[in-house]
Formats: sequence, structure tokens, C-alpha cells
Amino acid sequence: QVQLVESGGGLVQAGGSLRLSCAASGSTSSIKSIGWYRQAPGKRRELVAAWGSDGSTNYADFVKGRFTISRDNAKNTVYLQMDSLKLEDTAVYYCNTVGRLFGSDFNYWGKGTQVTVSS
Repeated sequence: QVQLVESGGGLVQAGGSLRLSCAASGSTSSIKSIGWYRQAPGKRRELVAAWGSDGSTNYADFVKGRFTISRDNAKNTVYLQMDSLKLEDTAVYYCNTVGRLFGSDFNYWGKGTQVTVSS
């Protein structure tokens, strides 16, 4: 199993910045990809940014140029630097990982961290 714990959410004014962290523990060597999703009230969960199994990064169009995903392999932690935040970035941000362990695929989610952008 892999456990994910997010932190770093909070209240920020439009135009401001936040950095989210996702600490992974457990069978982290079995991870193929890891990234961030978000879900705003009344909306579907959507991809924000993620590391692919080939080491590439993938960003949603609505965050390109504003958000940056990075990772510290020694700490098993993935970060999401969010700059130039907009009101519409308000959502619960979830860390997600997929991989394969003992011949079975897995897909784990963290509990999420709230990001609220105010005017």
C-alpha cells in the first residue's frame, strides 16, 4: 500500500501563492505516477499536474505557466507550487498515485487539502 498525506492548503488572496506538499509512505518504490487533482464544489475532480511513469510532467491547460510540480525523491514528497492564484482555483486539492504492487494495479488518494482564493 501507499499512503498519501497532503498539506499546505489555506486561504490566500487572488494573485498570491501557496505550496502544497504530498508526502508518500509505504511501498513507494511501486509508484508509477503521482500528481495533483482538484475538485471544486459542484464540479468533477480534475487533473492539475502530475509526474508520469516516464518522468515527464503533465499540466492542465488552466494552470500552465502558473503552477509547477516538483518532487524530492529522498523525502518521497511531491510539491505543487501555485502562483498567480485565481478565484477559480478554489478547490480541495488531492494527491493521487498509481502503480503496481504484487501483480496488481493500485490507485490511491490522499484526504485532500482545501485551497481558498479570496478577492
